[in-house]
Amino acid sequence: MNKASPYILTISRQMGSGGAYLGQRLAIRLNASYLDHDIVRQAAQELKISEEYLHSRDEKVTSRWQSVLQSIAYSNSWSYAPPPLDILNDADLYKCESDIINRVASQRNAIIVGRGGYWVLRHHHRVLSVFLHAPISFRQKRVEELYHVNQQQALKLLNSIDQERARYLKALTGADGSDASLYHLCLDTSAIGLEKCESIILEALQARFGDIELDPHEVVSD
Repeated sequence: MNKASPYILTISRQMGSGGAYLGQRLAIRLNASYLDHDIVRQAAQELKISEEYLHSRDEKVTSRWQSVLQSIAYSNSWSYAPPPLDILNDADLYKCESDIINRVASQRNAIIVGRGGYWVLRHHHRVLSVFLHAPISFRQKRVEELYHVNQQQALKLLNSIDQERARYLKALTGADGSDASLYHLCLDTSAIGLEKCESIILEALQARFGDIELDPHEVVSD
């Protein structure tokens, strides 16, 4: 167990580039907490709202609040149930998820996938922010295999989620979420391969913090 203060790895990703896959592998290698959909689950509990409803809002910005979110800067900080009409807005949801991310980051080593983690924790003194991307052909093939959909369905899904995530990150940061200058490390998972990307991220963590402990034999099976 590290005696130093917690370190955080944030993984931003294009859909199908392997963000969740690498995040889960690295969490086991590093014995770190893994936060992805758990953030939504915890936010649902704290906001006392349907988890299914929050999943429908996940990493999306509603048009009504987009202009509001663009002016907000947080320096640190399925059984059907009808969504509430006016008790939750994007700012409330972002604030809740940001609080959860900051709370975890202050307590333990963690890997955070998506949710603008790189931006929420931009002032954290022990964070490594990674952006994973890949050509559409590579991502399409992975989506087809992972979700058992055809080529047309995969492309439609990729385009929809890419656009939603881009709007979400633009609303949070005011910048292009694919801008390399926002991250410490950007990797093309198709050109390098997922296994090599995993090794590079581990090396980057070690180079940045110098006190990373891991079990090289503890990996997730494909």
